[in-house]
Parts: sequence; structure tokens; C-alpha cells
Amino acid sequence: MRLKRVFSYISIIIGALMASFSVACILLPNDAIDYGTAGIAIIISMLTGANLSLCVFLIFIPFIIAAFFFVGKDFVARTFAGVTAYILGIAYFEKIPFVLNTEHFLAVVFGGAILGLGLTMVIRAGGCIDGSEILANIIISKISDKTGRNYSLTPVLIGFNALVYIAIFILINRDAALLSLLVYFIATAIIDHFTDRFEAIKQVTIITSHPKELVRDIKKELNKTCTIISSKGAISGDNTTLICYVNYFELEKMREIISKNKGSFSTVSTIDEILR
Repeated sequence: MRLKRVFSYISIIIGALMASFSVACILLPNDAIDYGTAGIAIIISMLTGANLSLCVFLIFIPFIIAAFFFVGKDFVARTFAGVTAYILGIAYFEKIPFVLNTEHFLAVVFGGAILGLGLTMVIRAGGCIDGSEILANIIISKISDKTGRNYSLTPVLIGFNALVYIAIFILINRDAALLSLLVYFIATAIIDHFTDRFEAIKQVTIITSHPKELVRDIKKELNKTCTIISSKGAISGDNTTLICYVNYFELEKMREIISKNKGSFSTVSTIDEILR
């Protein structure tokens, strides 16, 4: 478990550095802007002339604080590692005279792909370097707690980034907005492919002979309830099937809960729609 945790942090740091390289060395020199809170930081830096890495740091502070209170300490630790690597990467790569001798369109496609791969590594390792994802997680969690229903992160993420691109269109220029939108489509397409649409609802199905401990831990640590179904295995005999719905950022905590309760078998699937 400890070795797995170390590798997850290494993956987060490498992914964050890939993302910072893409932004500083490929996207910005070709008039494209990252999305999410990094996009807001870039807009502020362009309009004020302030240091970009400092802007990213200042923009992300409120989201880190919010995540500490609403998401969990482990997630905050992974996120802090990713954001730190991203900021230091931006500060370093900005000083490197890197030139990609190709057309803007091809450079943006290439940069968006590197950005998407870097963010994929961060997300799959249970981290985050975008405050919009933290905001979406908090909003959806609060709505789910009040309504008792599960919702996708997609509407919040799309709405947040739509505002970012409108700001780019108005405050920067039309070409930058269109190129940045292309970055968004490419990066999110890669992320969705390798994370099986991380913004969608995930169904965790657990087959266990000790359901009480799992239900207790899931309620205590994730504030989630489970559907409990009596089941029977051809070899194992009588057991219990638990079904629980979580978002992608809660999956890592769910894995830890399951690993603590030995003798369980679990699967994760992506849910396109929940009918009421």
C-alpha cells in the first residue's frame, strides 16, 4: 500500500510537469490558453503583466482550502503535490527558449494532447491540478447530500469553462478563444478515454460476506449509502452485494475502504444516466 502511494505521487508530479510544459512551451507561445482555474490565472497574467506562476498559486489557494474542509485530507495532499509541481514547472519552463516550428493549429493540437495526457496521469492517481474540478466536486456533493440523489460533474465543469472561454473571447481576442476551445476538446477527449469519463457517475458493486463493516465505513468516510442485495455464489455460498454510487474523486477513498475489508470482490462501471 505504501509503495502504491509513492507511485501515485510520482505519477501526479510527472503529469503536472507535462501539463506545465504544454502550457508554458506550446500553448501560450501559440496564442492558446489552458482551461479551468489555470485559464483564469493566464487571463489575469496577460491583462496585468503579473508573473504567471504566482497568479496560478493565488487563484488556486481558495480551492485548496475548500478541498481541505469538504473533500478530504488525502485528496488535498495529492492535489497540493500536483499544484506545487505544476507551478514550479510553469516557473521553470517559461524561461526555456523552446520553439515548435509548425503551424498554430498543429502546435495547439500537439499541446492539447500533452496537456490531456498529463492531466490523465494526475486524475488517475487520485489528484487534481484544476480548481474547477474541486468546485464541481463540492457543489455536486452538497446537492447530493441534500437531495439524496447522485449527479454528474459535467454540468458544473462545462458551465465553469464556458465562462472562462467567454472571458477569453471578450478580454483577449477571438482567435485565442477558438484555439483554447480546441485545447479543451482535445485534452478532455484524451482524459475521458483513459479515465472512462471521469466526470460521470461511477457505480461500485461490492460482493462481500461482511457487509456491516463496509456499509459503516462508506457512510462514515464518504457519507454515502448503499443498496444491499442478498446474493449467493456458486462456490462461496451466501453473501451480500452492495451497490454504491460515487464520483471519480471519491473512488480512491472507496478503494481504501474496500482494501481494509478483506474478502470482498468489487467492480466499477460508468453510469450514463440514472432514471428517477
